[in-house]
Amino acid sequence: MFKSARIKLTAWYLLIIMVISLSFSGVIYHQVCLELEKGFRRVDLRHRAEELGIPLPRFIPSRPEDLPLRLREMAPRYFFVEDLEEAKKRLILNLVMTNGIILAVSALAGYFLAGKTLRPIEDALEEQKRFVADASHELRTPLTALKTSLEVFLRDKKITLNQAKDLIKDNLEEVNSLQSLSNNLLSLAHYQSNGQSLEFKEVEIAKVIEKVAKKISPLTGQKEIKLKIEAKNQSVSANEEGLAEMLLIFLDNAVKYTPKGGRVTMTTVTSGRWLEIKIKDTGVGIAKGDLPHIFDRFYRADQSRSKEKVSGFGLGLSLAERIIEIHKGKVEVTSILGKGTTFTIKLPL
Repeated sequence: MFKSARIKLTAWYLLIIMVISLSFSGVIYHQVCLELEKGFRRVDLRHRAEELGIPLPRFIPSRPEDLPLRLREMAPRYFFVEDLEEAKKRLILNLVMTNGIILAVSALAGYFLAGKTLRPIEDALEEQKRFVADASHELRTPLTALKTSLEVFLRDKKITLNQAKDLIKDNLEEVNSLQSLSNNLLSLAHYQSNGQSLEFKEVEIAKVIEKVAKKISPLTGQKEIKLKIEAKNQSVSANEEGLAEMLLIFLDNAVKYTPKGGRVTMTTVTSGRWLEIKIKDTGVGIAKGDLPHIFDRFYRADQSRSKEKVSGFGLGLSLAERIIEIHKGKVEVTSILGKGTTFTIKLPL
């Protein structure tokens, strides 16, 4: 599809360029022919004036009435008419060759530019296809589990009330997972617009971190994890909602992957023109082989090395990275298996 579109776009480029080139060639041919005719006419007049012994001024007048009377009364003879026609033919040949070169160069340049123009669209379409395919795959798993459990429940005629309650409870967990996935997908789609629809203003980072810490407190309390916050009163230009969502994703990941009784710290420091937010945990860590992929959509590291079984679909870090990109920031990660992970988010001041 994109190959044919590239060829069509190249053809349109060529059409526009050749229309312009041929128009200029027509104007050039007309003007040069006029100058050639004037030039050959002057040569003819000089030649006839020499034959008749009539003195001519250095510059021959352009108007016939300004010529000497004897020259004015004589019919024009154009001794050099063959030379004039030959000059016109050479001019046409040169213009044709020039337009041919322009056509060839324009075809190559147009094909290259068409490829550059269509590349972002092709990449976006491929990304969309991959995203839809991955999302469909992730949605299929909980839906299949729901369908299977309900079918088994309907076939079992001796199911008890307690078993029915357990089934509903399990299904509600799957429904919650689906709701979480759909929310993340909507958020990711929202932030795909390069932040053009987001409102940016001066935000106090300490207040945002305080709100995020309150949201995560039920999970830290449940796992008896100590959360330490050291945030300075520093303002940054940001979208407050997006900033809070991004910090909550990192903090939620840190708490989820930290064993019971562990520790999570969040600190802020200023370094040059950057505000650095460090989120450090004493969790299971990330393998070196997984580090390059943790921000990929739907990617989840192998959990077989860890006793921590964490629910999720692998969209959180991808969403967080997108929010950081919109804020013109960057993120770095260091991790040691069995000792913990540190995420460093840098936002421009």
